[in-house]
Amino acid sequence: MPARLTARPGDASERPDVPLAPGDHPLGLRPTRDPVLHVPPVLAPGRAAPLLVCLHGAGGTAASGLAFLRDAADERGLLLLAPSSSGPTWDAVRAGYGVDVDLIDRALATVFARTEVDAGRIAVGGFSDGASYALGLGLANGRLFRRIVAFSPGFVPPAGRSGRPPVFVSHGHADEVLPIGRTSRRIVPALENDGYEVTYREFAGGHTVPPEIAREAVDWLGR
Repeated sequence: MPARLTARPGDASERPDVPLAPGDHPLGLRPTRDPVLHVPPVLAPGRAAPLLVCLHGAGGTAASGLAFLRDAADERGLLLLAPSSSGPTWDAVRAGYGVDVDLIDRALATVFARTEVDAGRIAVGGFSDGASYALGLGLANGRLFRRIVAFSPGFVPPAGRSGRPPVFVSHGHADEVLPIGRTSRRIVPALENDGYEVTYREFAGGHTVPPEIAREAVDWLGR
């Protein structure tokens, strides 16, 4: 299946003895628009860390993918992996799964080789087009991604599905970019009808991720 990811956490004994320092670490997978791993200031000692793959909106970069969750992730000790789409937005939003799936798979493999990640606490999330892509990729890889976060999604790109990951969706009442009535208010009931557990939050605002919604989502990931 074109949306299927193959990377999985491996043997901790094969990882470097020195952990990565807090901050942003480009992964060196390509010369421009390189994926970035953000390491929070404090990780729980002696424990594998939770990881969230953060997907930016249309026209964004790894930096914008990190921006909406960095503060909450730093507070909760959450690793963030932020890739950049190869084009102006993610492949499946434009046409079909391809180069961006390959990049995310290689980025995950690199992170798993460098950092001890808890296989039971790997999630994917995003904003706007990144939220749409997180839904498509996350539902297709539900045995890797144990939870999915979608801030203001537009639709669910079609792909096969595996596992049954819980989903967190938020959307603003006044969103003029992706109006709520033809997006999340259709997406959420469809997911629930398909048997997925959905936590849904509407808020008074536009096309954005309010800080309180970001923190609630990060807390929800930790449950």
